[in-house]
Amino acid sequence: MNDHPHDPSRRQLFAAALLPGLEKLLEPLVRKSNSYEEWFAAIEIDDALRCQLLLQRGFDPNTIEPERLDTALILSVRYRAWKVFALLLKHPDVQLDARSRNGDTALMIAAFNGDTKAALELIDKGAEINRPGWTALHYASAVGNVVLMRKLIENSAYIDAESPNKTTPLMMAARAGHLSSVQCLIDEGADVTAKNELGLNAIDFAKSQNHIAIIKLLERYVEQAETKPNAKVDTKAAHETPSETTQPINSSNSPEEFYKDPPQPPVESETETQK
Repeated sequence: MNDHPHDPSRRQLFAAALLPGLEKLLEPLVRKSNSYEEWFAAIEIDDALRCQLLLQRGFDPNTIEPERLDTALILSVRYRAWKVFALLLKHPDVQLDARSRNGDTALMIAAFNGDTKAALELIDKGAEINRPGWTALHYASAVGNVVLMRKLIENSAYIDAESPNKTTPLMMAARAGHLSSVQCLIDEGADVTAKNELGLNAIDFAKSQNHIAIIKLLERYVEQAETKPNAKVDTKAAHETPSETTQPINSSNSPEEFYKDPPQPPVESETETQK
């Protein structure tokens, strides 16, 4: 063996001789350091058993990861790790309304991804429905999830919620081409004349993507609102409007993309599209 005084093997030998229980003493520190990585790795592969064991050892269910500042609940929705999601939803200390770096919550991400069951469970657990800026109703409207939209509205979702640039759920539904979503929002009292900070209304958003049926539907309601502001809207005629628009597949973009102010449609053009 090398007898040099600075030889690492000699230091390890001396430490072992002086402190026979050193390894055992350091074990909790090593375990704590490894638990962080183990926790997030388990969420990614939907290993609920591993997560449960960590929770039983005292791991904080609201620990955040560094990239997006997501909690485990948010990540379980992102990854569609439904076993972990179910485990966390039952935990008494889980923060239902924790926000990601951009402000999105687990409910908002579930709404954007079209994960209706998860979103409904979060609502039933008491997740926050209304908040400043983007909301779950914006996202549900953007992807055409009428079932979730109605559930949100039943739970007092603000129908004309405004994004940071005052874009409403109706504008999002109109731009995406979801006729049933547009009709649902109108039936629930959405303001068809509302404009965002650039002075654009839902019709302008529909025109940007050339959604003909939605344009005609909205124009009828806007005309009625402007000529008879206090009259009850005739929804029967609107429901008979044939659908002339192709319903787009839900966007694969992450909620982070929607959290930014949506691209604004040109008022003067009915055919030019913007992504």
